[in-house]
This record gives sequence, C-alpha cells and structure tokens, in this order.
Amino acid sequence: MPRIAVFVSGGGSNLQALIDSEVRQHIVLVIADRPAAALQRARDAGIIDTIEFSRKALGKQRLSEEIQKAVEAYRIDLIVLAGYLSIFTEEFSAAWRGKMINIHPALLPRFGGKGMYGHHVHEAVIAAGETESGCTVHFVGEGVDKGEIILQARVPVFEGDTVESLAARVLEEEHKALPEAVLRVMSESR
Repeated sequence: MPRIAVFVSGGGSNLQALIDSEVRQHIVLVIADRPAAALQRARDAGIIDTIEFSRKALGKQRLSEEIQKAVEAYRIDLIVLAGYLSIFTEEFSAAWRGKMINIHPALLPRFGGKGMYGHHVHEAVIAAGETESGCTVHFVGEGVDKGEIILQARVPVFEGDTVESLAARVLEEEHKALPEAVLRVMSESR
C-alpha cells in the first residue's frame, strides 16, 4: 500500500479533500513549513504524525535536508504538495522526480512560476482578461510550476469576478482534482 506524505503551508482545505477521499488510508505523514492550521486538521482526522519545520529558521538547503530525513524515516512513496509554498533544492526535487505532485490554482503553463501563488494567480488571470481559469495537478519538475501535467480542471472567469469569487470557484475544483490525480498516480505506479 503506497505511503503518502502531504505537505502544507496554510489552512489545509486541499488536505481535507484528500482526507475525505479514499486517499486518506494512504496518508501517514503531514509536513508543514510554518505554523499551519492544516496540522491540526490532520490530527483531528487521526493523522498523528505531523511535523512542523521553520522555513525561515532553516533556509532552503537545510529544510530540504530535514524533510528528506523525515520522508526516508516514514518510508514515503509519494509526496503531495497541497498548498505548500516553499521551494526545494534541485537535489531534493531530482530525488523525488515522478514521486512528487503539486496542485496549482491556474491552467499551467500560464500563470505559473515565481511569485504565482494564491491570490497573485487570480489577480493575474483577471488582469489578463482571461475567460477561463482552473487548476492543474502536475508532477514537480525542474523549476517552479514545471513538470508533466497529470490533470486540469477548468472554470469560467466571469465579467465582474473578483479575486475572491474566482479563487472560490477554482478551489472547489482543486478539491476534486487533487484526490483524483493522486489516485491516478497511485494506480499507474502499481
């Protein structure tokens, strides 16, 4: 049975979507890179193995090294980045190529890369006059928001949309897309 670690940085609504799906039985560890409400959400769901690292205190190199030690200790097979904001070292990303996936709140390759996270993405989509947005689940590759796309879900962008209204519509699709993508990756790796 594949062992999954979910990485979080915030409230954990995508983690909750995984917990509420059949993926839950595979989640053995939740890691945060800062104080995150998602860790309590994990504990409330019975996932007692949670680790909080301080990205600011450790820096990118040491954070990647400490996370590598943790995922080795827990014999992790798949890493799911569910609203995780820290960037890994190239060595860490290379070691987990094909075994680490991310969800992004836009239709990659557009509106991805450095600085494109959270509300910044939705602001950029609206400012560009796009008529469609959505989310992308992809394998983590070299570079930020790069890597083979596993699946995308689309939503319309309406005239008069605010960052908040568009974000809510995209997040609703994220909650469906992430568990579906994880299940797809697990079934293909068997």
